[in-house]
Amino acid sequence: MNWPLVNLFFLSYLIGSIPFGLIVSRLKGVDIRQHGSGNIGATNVFRTMGWPYGGLVFLLDALKGYGPTILALAMTEHAIVHISIGLLTVLGHSLTVFARFRGGKGAATGLGVLLALSPDVFLIVFLTAIGLIALTKYVAPTTLVCSLLTPILLYFFDYPTVYVSAMGIMAVFIFIRHRDNIKRLLRGEENKI
Repeated sequence: MNWPLVNLFFLSYLIGSIPFGLIVSRLKGVDIRQHGSGNIGATNVFRTMGWPYGGLVFLLDALKGYGPTILALAMTEHAIVHISIGLLTVLGHSLTVFARFRGGKGAATGLGVLLALSPDVFLIVFLTAIGLIALTKYVAPTTLVCSLLTPILLYFFDYPTVYVSAMGIMAVFIFIRHRDNIKRLLRGEENKI
């Protein structure tokens, strides 16, 4: 048995579980769960505390996905391992053991995974996200569009089928995590940035 890889699977969930939104907000004497949407992700930190804090949380959350995934790429050639490690970090972020399994929605951490697996697709998705947010001022619909775009681009650029399938699963997971945003959008009540 490859114990370093086994350990990486376990550590990936724990690394993903680090609630940076909660940590950063508490360093400023704020419990982010008591403000805005109550979510500990970068968007709520941005809305509540401003762009320097939101940007820092976004970067740290993305690194949670990037670090373990890039390590998996260095340790093995098996695509199923790469994407599984990435999915575990997103799962840890969204269902963090350190905050009663109430974490973020997975977008920033998922982008970190995508950067490790596919820098070219990441660049397209990231630039698309910046463009859509600049045009619409909405984060949630942008996240949903980009989560759907990701497996399509991976397929188009001929990445392993397991990447395409897993990113499709991640897109469904992100949609589920955004169900309240979708309801607010349908009612015309979703907040802009």
